[in-house]
Amino acid sequence: MPTLTLIQAITDALRTEMRKNPDVVLFGEDVGRNGGVFRATDGLQAEFGEERVFDTPLSESGIIGAAVGMALYGMRPVPEIQFLDFIYPAFDQIVSELAKMRYRSGGQYATPVVIRTPYGGGIKGGHYHSQSTEAYFTHTAGLKVVVPSDPYDAKGLLIQSMRQDDPVLFLEPKALYRKAKGEVPDGDYVVPFGQAKVRRAGTDMTLVAWGAMVGVCLEAARRAEDDGISCEVLDLRTLVPLDEAALLESVKKTGRMIVVHEAQRTSGFGGELAAIVAEKALEHLEAPILRVTGFDTPFPYTLEEVYMPDADRVLRAVLKLHRYES
Repeated sequence: MPTLTLIQAITDALRTEMRKNPDVVLFGEDVGRNGGVFRATDGLQAEFGEERVFDTPLSESGIIGAAVGMALYGMRPVPEIQFLDFIYPAFDQIVSELAKMRYRSGGQYATPVVIRTPYGGGIKGGHYHSQSTEAYFTHTAGLKVVVPSDPYDAKGLLIQSMRQDDPVLFLEPKALYRKAKGEVPDGDYVVPFGQAKVRRAGTDMTLVAWGAMVGVCLEAARRAEDDGISCEVLDLRTLVPLDEAALLESVKKTGRMIVVHEAQRTSGFGGELAAIVAEKALEHLEAPILRVTGFDTPFPYTLEEVYMPDADRVLRAVLKLHRYES
C-alpha cells in the first residue's frame, strides 16, 4: 500500500473517479496546465484533456454558477475555489441556488457539485489566505460539509463526495497538504459521511476536532498522558452530516469535553457542538464545556502561531478541565 501525502491522496481520488465516471469534470483558476496553486490537479489535464480539466476566468460567482448549470444537465462538476477566503463572491450562488435546487424543485433536480477549497492557516498566508469559515456553510440547509484530517480519509471522503446527489463543500486543510502522510489504498474506496472516528481512546475527557486540529489534539493528548490524564480524541470528519451519536457517546463516557477549531470563537461550529451536548448529555457532564479556538480578530500574518490553537493551548485547557471540581 503506497504512502501518500494529503495532496497526493486528493489527486489520486480525482483521478480514480474521473477514470470511473466520464461525467466528472474539474475546473477553476489555474487548475489545468498548472495543476492548481497547490498542484492538487497536477497531471489531470494531460490525462483527461482540456474538455474535462480546464481553467476559468477569475470569477468565483461564475465558477459556481457554471457548476450549477452543468449539474442540472447531468454532469458532476468539481470546481475548485483557490482559497476558502475567495469563495464569498459565490456565496449567493451556493446558498440561494446550489443548496436549494433539490428542495425548490420538489426533488426533480439535483446538483451533484463538489466544491473543493483549501482552508485554514499554517502557511503564513495572512488574513486573505488563512480563514476557517466553515460555520457559514454548516448553517446552509442542503449543503454537506466535509473536512478530512489525513490522506486515507481525504481520498475516501472525496470519492464519496463525488458520488453524492447533493452539493458538498470539501474543505482541505492546507497546512496538512504535504505534512500529513499515510498509507492510502490503490483504486476505489469510500469513507461514509456522518461517521466520526475515535483517533485516540480515552477515559477522562473528550477532545473534539476536525481537519488540522485533529493532529494538534493528538499531540496534546500524548502530553497529557504524562500527567496521568487520559484524553479521547474524536475526529468529526464531516460537519454536515454530523455524527451526533458518536459525539454524545464519547462525552457520556468521559464526562468532560473540549472543542478545538481554528475558526473565530464567536459563532464557531464549536458552539453548536456545545449546545448539542448541553441539551442531550448535560447530566453526564462533570465540568463545563471548554473551547480552544482562534480569536475574534482578522487572521494575523506575523502572529499566526499565536492565533492558531496549538498543543500548548489545548494542554492548558486539558489541565484546567481536569482540575475542575463542582
